[in-house]
Amino acid sequence: MTALRLCLRHEPRTTERRTPVVPSDARRLVDSGVVLTVEESPQRIFPVEEYEAAGCRRAPAGSWASASPDTVVLGLKELPDEPVALSHRHVFFAHAYRQQPGAAGLLGRFAAGGGALLDLEYLVDDAGRRLAAFGFWAGYLGAALAVLRHRGRLPAPLAPTTKDELDAALRPAAGEGEFTALVIGALGRSGRGAGTAFRTAGVDATRWDLAETRDLDRPALLGHDVLVNAVLATAPAPPFLREEDLDSPARRLRTLCDVTCDVGSPFNVLPVYDRTTGWTEPVRRLREEPPLDLIAIDNLPSLLPRESSADFSAALLPQLLAFGTGAWGRCLDRFHQACREHGIAEGEFRHD
Repeated sequence: MTALRLCLRHEPRTTERRTPVVPSDARRLVDSGVVLTVEESPQRIFPVEEYEAAGCRRAPAGSWASASPDTVVLGLKELPDEPVALSHRHVFFAHAYRQQPGAAGLLGRFAAGGGALLDLEYLVDDAGRRLAAFGFWAGYLGAALAVLRHRGRLPAPLAPTTKDELDAALRPAAGEGEFTALVIGALGRSGRGAGTAFRTAGVDATRWDLAETRDLDRPALLGHDVLVNAVLATAPAPPFLREEDLDSPARRLRTLCDVTCDVGSPFNVLPVYDRTTGWTEPVRRLREEPPLDLIAIDNLPSLLPRESSADFSAALLPQLLAFGTGAWGRCLDRFHQACREHGIAEGEFRHD
């Protein structure tokens, strides 16, 4: 049996500090016979030397493009623009299967090169449950930033931290007033993370999920001070917030955090903004009177890179040890389906 070749690539986004495989789990992969090459990366939370000590090979950033054809390239966020034709199998969060902007172009790059996309969002079990996800930490960070902004204590630019430091910042200071908060999608991973952060901050948040959003109580939604959206819609649905709601005289809402960041998708349930925010400017004001602030950062868990990476890596490790079986076949099937949906002619994709 040929050994699996993995390349842990450098993330081109400068604020991406996470990794899908931490050094301790890299050692387990190497010990199992996986040939794991790790690219140098100045911002990855774990230095490349720790991977070398675990038995991994070291390579310059971007060398995956010239790796052997059987190499599986492992990352988290978007690929660089070059090479245009992608000839390898890539594992990452591509955000390309729900009609997002740029999806057709990305899928076309795989078709042009004969490679394949194994999207981590669609690495699921037989019941459709995701096997490795950052959702809890995305929700936790989303609610934490919303709390700090609402209390006037959110720094800018943002910088990575630890959970202990963030928890200390969340605890209410003497004399800070109470406020009401709402989490939509409260029963999912992200929603549970948001609830945990609110409890740390001393806030008893209202929790809504499917039952409460089937027949949305819009006045009740607008009656909260802070809203965290943790819903990832899989089909078009009535929006939770509309432009006219932002101008409603009954709006008490002052701080909105969209963990999902589904901008540009027809499934977006918060179509009241057209671009995400970032670490340098984490907040955008949507209305001045009364004020309404938006936080919409699409890599929130990278603000707690060590904790979120360790959790994700632990969940991904058994899937990598069983690479090519079970859930990976479903990933590949979903990729072929997405290509057909976009009318993209597929090349000769590898299944080995």
